[in-house]
Amino acid sequence: MTGVPASAAGGSGATPARGGKLGAAAVNQASLWNIANLLTMARLVLVPGFVVLLLHDGGYDPAWRSIAWAAFAIAMITDVFDGHLARKYNLVTDFGKIADPIADKAIMGAALICLSYLGDLPWWVTGVILFRELGITLMRFWVIRHGVIPASRGGKMKTLAQGTAVGMYVLALTGPLATLRFWVMAVAVVLTVVTGLDYVRQAVVLRRQGLRAEKAAVAHEAAEHAEAALESAKDEGRATRKASRGASHGASHGAGTAGSASEGPGGAERVSGNRGAAEAER
Repeated sequence: MTGVPASAAGGSGATPARGGKLGAAAVNQASLWNIANLLTMARLVLVPGFVVLLLHDGGYDPAWRSIAWAAFAIAMITDVFDGHLARKYNLVTDFGKIADPIADKAIMGAALICLSYLGDLPWWVTGVILFRELGITLMRFWVIRHGVIPASRGGKMKTLAQGTAVGMYVLALTGPLATLRFWVMAVAVVLTVVTGLDYVRQAVVLRRQGLRAEKAAVAHEAAEHAEAALESAKDEGRATRKASRGASHGASHGAGTAGSASEGPGGAERVSGNRGAAEAER
């Protein structure tokens, strides 16, 4: 989790409790129960309630379907606000990173499956959308160690089109509005497929770039190790040659000293003999 001020995280800003562990636990609890995460939790709670409202009385009561649409609309609105608040006020947490996409897929998947179950929406439409959403989610985990693909304008348009189309199908519309929702859903399906393919392309490119970068890093590290090993070998060679020269110099110096010592007594006798011969001549 990122560090979040107590006031921003829903805390009172009071002084942390004494004790490192207790203080850390209090900070973690405060950062978890921030407004962004509360909106995400509310969206998760809305999912089963939305399903009950949509399927109530056989799923064909316009009044209950209008209430279900209200729950769906609230879920879609909270999806916009929780991410915005988390980024703006530095409320991004590990829980939010996991729960937010789960809540998105849960409310959209529940709506699509229920509509297909009621016969309002072809199953192949539900299958295409859910396959794309689940596949892209898995692909995120596939490339996450290489980087993150930012949300594109097409992806945002896809989300808006899906939410609008599904919301129109949740309502018991008739006449021209029923025809309009068909075309809105057609646009949503096209954007779903196109943006999904584009995401796959970006993911493949990102993974290739990441693998090349990893290989380059490994090669660079190997080159550094080889260079370090070469320098170490050179240092050892210089040290060996220096030690050899020192040993050779020491040996020659010792030999010279020993020669001088062996010649000492003989030289003294020769000097004494010369002196004696000189005195005899005198």
